[in-house]
Amino acid sequence: MRAHSYIVEHDMGFAPNPFHGACTLAACKPRIRRYAKIDEYVLGTGTKKRSLEKHLVYVMKISEIIGFDDYWKDRRFVRKRTVTNGSLVQRYGDNIYHIDAQSKRWVQEHSFHSKAGGVTDPDNLRLDTGSTDRVLIGDWFIYWGGDGPEIPDRFEEFIHEGIGHHYIDDDAMIQKFIAWAVTNGAPGVRGDPCEWKHPRRKTREGPIPSCPRWLSSL
Repeated sequence: MRAHSYIVEHDMGFAPNPFHGACTLAACKPRIRRYAKIDEYVLGTGTKKRSLEKHLVYVMKISEIIGFDDYWKDRRFVRKRTVTNGSLVQRYGDNIYHIDAQSKRWVQEHSFHSKAGGVTDPDNLRLDTGSTDRVLIGDWFIYWGGDGPEIPDRFEEFIHEGIGHHYIDDDAMIQKFIAWAVTNGAPGVRGDPCEWKHPRRKTREGPIPSCPRWLSSL
């Protein structure tokens, strides 16, 4: 068993996306998405800029791993597609990649990872799809967002520092950590994403069509 730990640099409800009954990691963190396995844990902590560097943002147990195209087509996850003129939950949907049937190239839907007006962001496209197309899905998760508990000193090895991530492979310690985590909230969404509390100077929400392209294919 392993637990993968990293810092959630932008806690917007996008990566991870804890809404609609499952916690998903479908963008960013390509190394975790590439190498993590079913029944392992992924956890994210907050940022120093928000004074949350030792606080849990979320923890999830991976129950399923699928590719972007399957994620896009799966009826269970249609509500995780981005609707950029919708609610905050809809605006930060993470189901944004699929293969174009004619060009056989990735389509990056208008989303948090595209540029203003829905223009493809090549850097984010490369980050998200360049080395893996795996989406991690957790049926069991606790998401605190900006209201997460501070991790006690006895679990300091679960706190990652800097970029990238690290993993813990001590089964007994992982079980103790999870036992502690559940004392701080029942599974599910326990709080809002941290960044929802902080107005953004720049947005990616330029003029958009009233009907997202993908709606016409449902």
